[in-house]
Amino acid sequence: MPETLSLFLRSFLIGISIAAPVGPIGVLCIRRTLSNGKLAGFLSGMGAATADMVYGATAAYGLTFITTLLVENAFWLQLIGGGFLLFLGIKTFLEKPADHAAQAKQGGFFSLYLSTFFLTITNPLTILSFAAIFAGAMLGKTTGSPLIMVAGVFAGSASWWLALSFGVGLMRGQLNQNHMAWINRISGAVIFLFGIYALINMQGR
Repeated sequence: MPETLSLFLRSFLIGISIAAPVGPIGVLCIRRTLSNGKLAGFLSGMGAATADMVYGATAAYGLTFITTLLVENAFWLQLIGGGFLLFLGIKTFLEKPADHAAQAKQGGFFSLYLSTFFLTITNPLTILSFAAIFAGAMLGKTTGSPLIMVAGVFAGSASWWLALSFGVGLMRGQLNQNHMAWINRISGAVIFLFGIYALINMQGR
């Protein structure tokens, strides 16, 4: 039991360390929390946490076929992901603040989840990050551990998004329509720049 708990905690920290760096998903989650509420921000984060779990499972179970497939198609995955970031950046920049509840309902909570899952899963470098961290932490030496590792990674990533969305949500009541308009513009510009960066740094074939 102590060994299992130790493995879970180490995997939990890996999940947090993968999710915590502020990137396009973080910016998107913060913006959606401020626009649509804590639940919208949390569900957006859960899309990323699910993708982290998929990549964590691939690294934990040593699925070399999937890893190879992702790395071999890294160019196309990054092209699709970068293009989607550009589209999302422009859409966010041009979006006008509206009634929060109506906006969240219209967009659909599932689409919030799906969009961040798509953005995270189209980044094949994430699998390499997981593989490197797992190897560095020597987690693979524990027998019968993959399921515990995957559960820990998902719990860590989900916990980060929960804390972020609820923390940012506390500021929501202090913002007016003018603030929200500027948040949309700044968030859209940042997401668009992330898209340009992703396209510029695509791995060649």
